[in-house]
Amino acid sequence: MAGLGRGSRGRGRGPLQRVQRRSRELREQVDALLAESRQRGALGPGDSKGLYPRCVELKKLVNENMHTLNNLTKADEPAPVGNYNQRKGEEEKELLKLTQQLQKLAAVFSHESLSKDYTIGRECESGHHIEQENEEEDDDDEEESSEEEDEVEDDEFENQPTVKECITVGDFDAQQEGDLSFKKSEVLLILDKKPDGWWMAENSKGERGLVPKTYLAVYKKEGLGQEPSEEETDDDIEVVDETADGTKIKERTDSHWSALRKAIREIQPRPTRISLIITLWSCKMIPLPGVSIQVLSRHVRLCLFDGNRVLSNIHTVRAMWQPKNPKSWTFSPRVTGILPSLLDGDCFVRSNSSSPDIGILFELGITYIRNSTGERGELSCGWAFLKLFDSSGIPVSSKTLELLLNGGTPYERGVEVDPSMSRRASDSIFHQMITLKKQPQLFVKLRSLSTQSKDILNLLPETLIGSMCCIHLLILYRQILGDVLLKDRISAQSADLISNPILATFPKLMEQPDLMDAFRSAWAEKESTLKRSEKRDREFLKTVFTLVYHDSVFPLLQSTFLPKHKWADEESEASRWKVIADFLKQTRENDGALYSLLSSETVHKAFDISEVAYDFLGEARKSSVST
Repeated sequence: MAGLGRGSRGRGRGPLQRVQRRSRELREQVDALLAESRQRGALGPGDSKGLYPRCVELKKLVNENMHTLNNLTKADEPAPVGNYNQRKGEEEKELLKLTQQLQKLAAVFSHESLSKDYTIGRECESGHHIEQENEEEDDDDEEESSEEEDEVEDDEFENQPTVKECITVGDFDAQQEGDLSFKKSEVLLILDKKPDGWWMAENSKGERGLVPKTYLAVYKKEGLGQEPSEEETDDDIEVVDETADGTKIKERTDSHWSALRKAIREIQPRPTRISLIITLWSCKMIPLPGVSIQVLSRHVRLCLFDGNRVLSNIHTVRAMWQPKNPKSWTFSPRVTGILPSLLDGDCFVRSNSSSPDIGILFELGITYIRNSTGERGELSCGWAFLKLFDSSGIPVSSKTLELLLNGGTPYERGVEVDPSMSRRASDSIFHQMITLKKQPQLFVKLRSLSTQSKDILNLLPETLIGSMCCIHLLILYRQILGDVLLKDRISAQSADLISNPILATFPKLMEQPDLMDAFRSAWAEKESTLKRSEKRDREFLKTVFTLVYHDSVFPLLQSTFLPKHKWADEESEASRWKVIADFLKQTRENDGALYSLLSSETVHKAFDISEVAYDFLGEARKSSVST
């Protein structure tokens, strides 16, 4: 396990080390269960009886160890532990990995029947196969297998007895007596693999000492001269800034290094415990508002919720309705073109929360204006909660769900949206069925992900809910963010403002759906002119992304002609879209936005440094406060 053991040499075990030891024991039990499932699977379908209860029990034990880990603090340790937060984070990642493996195993064991061509062992390697879109099923099987192989690659590296030579993926300076210093790309002979993560190695000069396994990769002789890619090494390189007893090795001048490391970790692809797509289909029997108010918007707001706290951003999807049937709301999945993304019923959901009670909270509401006074306000039409894991920790299956709406708040139980329905109910089963059918309901569909979709979502932040139609733009923005922070800066220790208009203003764009739609439209138009080879070139796409952004929405963010964004204001929305459409038309006619920017007829707000300067340190602080 990466990064274990610096605090374990020569002293008693602390709380973190006990958790790590318990994790190793659980890993051994999971490996034994996996081996037994493969052995039984070879005998034919139906031989996995008895494995499911063991899998559920192991899942419970892993969750308990995760809970213990989450409650630990550095102050609990009887002696100083070097890189405490990093080790705790790595241990959490390992436990999450065990949780995901057990979820896949439990899903396989709980199946009533298995195909003869798909043994249990193959299912464990391929991952959790649940209901998917018909057009994706045939393409996903081989991809699932390769994904699972990637997940267990670290374990195979550690347990493989034939691995004698490793190549280093970074520089390492000895921190205490007995350590072996080395430079990047050195080949080391591994003499002993210690369970604490510090292995005995020998370099080409015959010098021996302990080295951290997190700096090592399998050395392949046929790949001489080839260095591991950044994707393979970035997540494994450990930055050590203190010894086991807390003594600093070097005098640090980069006081903001922790914020930079946090930014680096968030930019890398990060698999999460929850990664799914949910589609809003329709709402039925929604009570009508009073005749004294005019409805401006019908919408659904959704977020991650554990019964006590909101655990994500709040995403809003606007509903459509017909005057002939105002009690029924509908949504528009798979938005394309310039149809407003606000109407997109397809939403992605990501979270790494370990809470067993986590789920999606939906609230239906309307924005209204009172006819008599002109007062604007919002009114709740009910809420529903979809728990994402059952009592055994198994994810809810992919299917269409009917969620009955509740009244009151999510902290109250048993409050009805329309109490008159229960008053009219009788003891007759027939009448009860009719009453149930008339209850306000929300229809949603949970969709599983193909391997390709998972890889795409893993490029997004760990916790986020958003519209599927904007994913490609969010990912390109994140990659540009990574380039600026990691590749293009003169010094990684600098905490100065970064001159980059895209990074400075893109978050503001996310707060204005119509501007995001304008960017989507401009990008789609530009993308249609690209060659297939250009679409595969990620560096080229980032360059095009920058040009399109500057020529479309960046000037509009500071334009005085664009009215202020107001939620559910039809007049404001129409005026804004006219300004946006006219600007995009001028941009096309003049081969870019420069003509409009320099025109004497164009008026912009007074310049502010925040238009072009990105404060990554400030963003890191905001992130730490919000979490």
